Amino acid sequence: MKPALNFDPELLLKAQGIKVAFFDVDGVLTDGGLLFTETGETLKRFNTLDGHGIKLLQQAGIAPVVITGRDSKPLRLRLQALGIVHAHFGTEDKRPAAQQTLATLGLDWDQAAAMGDDWPDLPVMRRCAFACAPANAHTEVLTVAHHVTTARGGDGAAREFCDVLLVASGRYVELLGAYSQ
Repeated sequence: MKPALNFDPELLLKAQGIKVAFFDVDGVLTDGGLLFTETGETLKRFNTLDGHGIKLLQQAGIAPVVITGRDSKPLRLRLQALGIVHAHFGTEDKRPAAQQTLATLGLDWDQAAAMGDDWPDLPVMRRCAFACAPANAHTEVLTVAHHVTTARGGDGAAREFCDVLLVASGRYVELLGAYSQ
């Protein structure tokens, strides 16, 4: 089966060798909007395309890691449903959390990719071998990203990030083939 996706070869070279992918939540896995019930409970909307991309990363041997400045029960439930083992909640300074995860996994920054949309994500994105931002990320983040997705955060941007990593890893065609029967 010949895939329809086609990424620039230089982009794919930059994304080769990735073993861990760091994700922000608000503005990346969600659209960045915060909805509150009258009792103060936070509601979030997640995109199933993004979720399936994260599951595919796991199948390809790339560990997804969430580092977020917020915490909520809906977020924890979503990450549990996706099988995400490594997550840091309520973390404003994201670099130490990423460094801790790399140490736990026995990896280094040159094996890491990150997707973020705002200033708190910059310290991690700048250190990773491959950085990605959704189309609606802040300007400062867009300037450090190796790839800016066509999709907005919460609307498939994380899936596009996953797809780049899957193609660069050489596993995309194999994984897609499982759905062509």
